[in-house]
Amino acid sequence: MTETRIAAVVNDEVISVGDLRSRLRMVMLSSNLTDSPETRERVTAQVLRTIVDEKLQMQEAKRQNITASDEEVNKAFAQIEKQNNMQPGQLDQVLKSHGIDRGALIDQLTASIVWTKLVRRLLSQTSLVSEEEIDYALKRAKETANEPQSRVAEIFLAVDNPRQEDDVRRLAERLIEQMRQGARFSAVAQQFSQSATAAVGGDIGWVRAEQLSPELGKTVAQLRPGELSAPIRTGAGYYLLLVLDRRSGGSAGPSDNLVHLVQIVFPLPPQATEAVRRAAIAEAQNAKTSAKTCEELLKIGKEKGSAQLSSEGRLRVDQVAPGMRSIVLGLEVGQTSPPIVQKNGVGVIMMCEKAAAPSAPAVLSREEVAETLMRQRLDTLARRYMRDLRRTAFVDVRV
Repeated sequence: MTETRIAAVVNDEVISVGDLRSRLRMVMLSSNLTDSPETRERVTAQVLRTIVDEKLQMQEAKRQNITASDEEVNKAFAQIEKQNNMQPGQLDQVLKSHGIDRGALIDQLTASIVWTKLVRRLLSQTSLVSEEEIDYALKRAKETANEPQSRVAEIFLAVDNPRQEDDVRRLAERLIEQMRQGARFSAVAQQFSQSATAAVGGDIGWVRAEQLSPELGKTVAQLRPGELSAPIRTGAGYYLLLVLDRRSGGSAGPSDNLVHLVQIVFPLPPQATEAVRRAAIAEAQNAKTSAKTCEELLKIGKEKGSAQLSSEGRLRVDQVAPGMRSIVLGLEVGQTSPPIVQKNGVGVIMMCEKAAAPSAPAVLSREEVAETLMRQRLDTLARRYMRDLRRTAFVDVRV
């Protein structure tokens, strides 16, 4: 009966407690947050607000006769599998094993697709990026091509009214705490950020401090690569910033380097005893010693460790969790890390290949500049559109 209780009413549609709990399980899994009562208490309000916003987006899309096709939803589903180095169909197995209703993810993906269409349609009816704006941005980029730049990722948490202030600030602090313990910034951004960059893990790209608002630019200038900011209060809400890398002008930085990794994990229960921890460390050490190649290590992980947590993938160094980055950068090809104790288990990482990042172009192309300007305009427009939908909606939150 608890699952069918009403968590919120959005206009004439109901969000059940079961819907909320399923989404919470999905958020915990995808963001790698510690699934504890304290964490759930901190994030529940924001997760419910996200589901409410998705309901409003879906209702507006229905009113505007905008839909997401099965092909679009399936493509987005497959993209998640690809990003997480999963085989086709594996995501369904992971959801099922964690008691997550597949429909919770489908609803989230559908809302994201129709919302993007809605905002882009509205943009086309208002003001597109002009040729003069692109010309000016290109001219400015050439003038500043040799100035220091930072690659920055963001998480934006909106504060729409004073009553949300304390909840949003505490959520921001909790997310920082979890990311410092190993939660991936990009995954947290995808689940919690209310910026358009959420879809790409919060990655803003290469920017100069002056391209950001004064509060954000000042913070970026003070952060070291790999360093996470404290919550930054702006007029619209709170920002969390991560400096991924820094470079002089257009040259590529070390965090752009490409690596091919295999990671295997021997799982630990939430309240593991010291004896259980030592046994998992011993298993990880045995795997490190016996595996001579990436293929052998991955096979051991899937046979003796956790098949779901063991993975292989090619990625940029800046996509590695900040807490693991120094370990990865220190590995030579064919070398395996010492056992790494994480909150979900004990893992080892082997470096399969390393490749230097391709040199960045001295100046962005016209298409890249236009896309950047378009994204900024879409972000502003989407926030305003969402704020208007909230103001005119009837929302009754009951939990």
